[in-house]
Amino acid sequence: MKPMVVLDAPSNLGLRMPAPGVVPGCYKLAGALRDQGLLTRLGAADAGYVVPPRYDVSAWSPGDGLFNADAMASYTVKLASRIGKHLDQGEFPVVLGGDCSILFAAMLTLRQKGRYGLAYFDGSADFLRAEQSGRVGAAAAATLALITGRGQADITDIDGCGPYVRDSDIVVLGNRDDDEDVPNLAEADILCWTAPQIQAEGAAAVAERTLARFEGLDGFWVHLDVDVLDIEVMPAADAPDPGGLQYSELLDLLRPMLADERCVGLNVAIYDPDLDPDGRYGAELTDALVAAFR
Repeated sequence: MKPMVVLDAPSNLGLRMPAPGVVPGCYKLAGALRDQGLLTRLGAADAGYVVPPRYDVSAWSPGDGLFNADAMASYTVKLASRIGKHLDQGEFPVVLGGDCSILFAAMLTLRQKGRYGLAYFDGSADFLRAEQSGRVGAAAAATLALITGRGQADITDIDGCGPYVRDSDIVVLGNRDDDEDVPNLAEADILCWTAPQIQAEGAAAVAERTLARFEGLDGFWVHLDVDVLDIEVMPAADAPDPGGLQYSELLDLLRPMLADERCVGLNVAIYDPDLDPDGRYGAELTDALVAAFR
């Protein structure tokens, strides 16, 4: 196991407001998991944090493209540099978000280093075309589309490096059967295992087939959006839904991936402490992350 470091990336720049005038609370994710003793329990070093620009959608109007785009682009470069430094030092970064747009930084720095795959755990694939989605503005709702070069160039082609990952080097895990992106993923030849498919096939078998997808690559990254979990297990997320994974199934997927020597890092996103006033779900998430590395 490589030396583990925990790096905070408390950015909510890619999310819509949950209500008018309310800032998305997922920027508190890192602090909440630290309060649960995550670093000590993982035996990880503290890599500090990368402060994001201010969240501001006041000047955005429909049709303007992604909101906070300039801020996200600059933040992506800063965060990518920090992640890259830890990779160069032979460390395993655990990056605590924040929303899913923090993944841009991980994939940008990996693109600059070689050809890397992506295990994409998410309740939805975030791959919808603009005309399908009806969610124009929120980069977190189009994360997978953006890192594969689909979208506005100031986000998809930073430093001329886009796309940051090839379609063939991605595995989407845990999205729902009714996810509108299922046919889009098939059209792009992106391997997808929906939550019901994982439950039918068995998580261990799916993990094995996922790892086979990464053969011949320089390594792979794991992206964990906590809404991959069922709403009864994890309601404290930006967009929780029924029909998701249970913790036991998620662990059966994560353990062999994190234990694989080709895995270079992990990011965690979307848990919102504002929706978890007694900290119950944050404690359970922390327990699962610790268990996943055992």
